Amino acid sequence: MSNPPISTRPVSENENLLRTKFYESVAAQSDLMDKLSEHLLTLELAIPGLFATVLRLIRGDDAVLNTNPAVYIAFGCWLAALILTLIALIPKKWKVDVTILKQDPNDFSEGLGIEDFFQQSALHKLRLIITSSIVFFVGIFCALFTIG
Repeated sequence: MSNPPISTRPVSENENLLRTKFYESVAAQSDLMDKLSEHLLTLELAIPGLFATVLRLIRGDDAVLNTNPAVYIAFGCWLAALILTLIALIPKKWKVDVTILKQDPNDFSEGLGIEDFFQQSALHKLRLIITSSIVFFVGIFCALFTIG
């Protein structure tokens, strides 16, 4: 029994454009995570300074912060969040096999494919940014218990 031939057609310009845009978005994910990290870094540097300024404005020139565990936890969380964000911004060295576009996920020990590199790099940064954000907001929550 013979199968009928499969009809084909050339790839249209729109399809090529969509493929190009798809690969551009995959390649740009890591850059988007870097921009997000930069904004988060700005917040992580500003909030502790604003906290100290507000404390001084509320309590006047004789502002003294009672040292309770919440103070240490708040500033510890802010420091940890800052470190995590800086780690996200520091480039990580990846083992990439440029002859492979997409590697089997169970075989990453041999090296990543090109597409895998972009995805894994962005995923690595995303995990650090999410963890940093959670730790940072835990610090903000703890800071609420320092004023009293």
